[in-house]
Amino acid sequence: MLSVAVVGSGPSGVYTAQALLRQSSVPDVRVHVLDRLPAPYGLVRYGVAPDHEKIKSLQNSLRAVLEDERVTFVGNVGVGGPDGPSPARLAELYHAVVYCVGASADRSLEVPGEGLPGSYSATRFVSWYSAHPDVGADSFARDALEARSAVVIGVGNVAVDVARILARGADELRRTDVPRAALGALERSRVREVHIVGRRGPSGARFTTKELRELGALLGARVSVDPAELALDPAYSGAAGPAGAPAPPAVVRRNLEVLRGWAAGGGAVDDASHRTPGDASDRASGGAVRRVRLRFFLRPAELLERDGRVAGVRFARTAPDGTGGIRDTGAYEDIPAGLVLRAVGYRGVELPGLPFDPVRGTVPHTAGRVLRNGVPSPGEYVAGWIKRGPTGVIGSNLSCAKETVASLLADAPALALRPAADDPPAVLRSWGLRPVEWGGWLAIERAEAELGRSLGRGPVKIPDWPGLLAAARDKDR
Repeated sequence: MLSVAVVGSGPSGVYTAQALLRQSSVPDVRVHVLDRLPAPYGLVRYGVAPDHEKIKSLQNSLRAVLEDERVTFVGNVGVGGPDGPSPARLAELYHAVVYCVGASADRSLEVPGEGLPGSYSATRFVSWYSAHPDVGADSFARDALEARSAVVIGVGNVAVDVARILARGADELRRTDVPRAALGALERSRVREVHIVGRRGPSGARFTTKELRELGALLGARVSVDPAELALDPAYSGAAGPAGAPAPPAVVRRNLEVLRGWAAGGGAVDDASHRTPGDASDRASGGAVRRVRLRFFLRPAELLERDGRVAGVRFARTAPDGTGGIRDTGAYEDIPAGLVLRAVGYRGVELPGLPFDPVRGTVPHTAGRVLRNGVPSPGEYVAGWIKRGPTGVIGSNLSCAKETVASLLADAPALALRPAADDPPAVLRSWGLRPVEWGGWLAIERAEAELGRSLGRGPVKIPDWPGLLAAARDKDR
């Protein structure tokens, strides 16, 4: 039997387990999927927006893998953390370990004022409304949503997600699994204007067309685009780009068409009915229209302060430089805002005991084999964002996992000669850990369903460590 630990139960980890199960070269394989959290699914549970039900339904396919009799879920085990086993100790229990720990740190703006109260990473906001237990239920409930205007810096899908949640009425979110405190805070939110700002033009934006179109379909919200900023983009205006430059990708052309339609409509749309203030959609959002403004060619230069809190963002105006990049024009624009969310990308975080490239934010590897001092380390592998960086969509992890598993299987004859524990969870318990296995997760699911029923809703997430662990321990009732 080949015994493999997969560290991380998000898409990359589960796809790695799936690839191990589907291979035929090693007929007898046992996979333990470890996670620091007592709940599985990683980014799908704690990163996908609650109103993206189709994407969240990916949990069903991940679940099918984790319920396979050859797979054991082992939650509440933080490898490399202060209370968990080191990679060296974990290697004593398995023939091979595959690390699929993602990229959990945010890239910073590195501008003055970034640390002011009222300035947050978009990831922290996402974790709050997704009930991540590290963030806590009340992180944004006190003052952040008192702002009338918010600025979201970045033009990727995460930026669009957080802007959409800020602009969406709480009644629409009530049917999702948003935790109780977050829903209440969003219901009381005073935010009425959301600016999504990028330093490049629309052809350099990273959002998908589906995400972009969803902004225009929000009830009680209007989207505006500055036609003059769109016209600066050579791809938008049809101007010739750099010599030999390829045509824009299809997703860029589709995005430009959406933006072109909004600009042609006067820069303000709601949905196909073009609602006006005071109709049912406005009443659903508290009687006031929320406005989402997409801005381009503005580079954050400084976060402005008033009374010890963020009061706005000073942007440097940029323009195309004729070579595919941008240049500063020397002009500036201030956008007032009491809430700033930074959505400018992720970075991998060093896992103590594993080699780490601080420049790339990844673990050095060759085809998934971890490199120590430039040499493959027997039995250690990586997959997902910690392997390749925060690129691609959820489905990109499939091919990434298959490459890593192919390397592991090529090494399997030698790996199988290494010692491995007969019952790794029992060893972990002997080390003082309290693993949450699949029965504990099912108990959490039941508790969340019961919580939702008590509130007249569907399942509602438990947002804190004590609540999750208490529910998991109640697995036998």
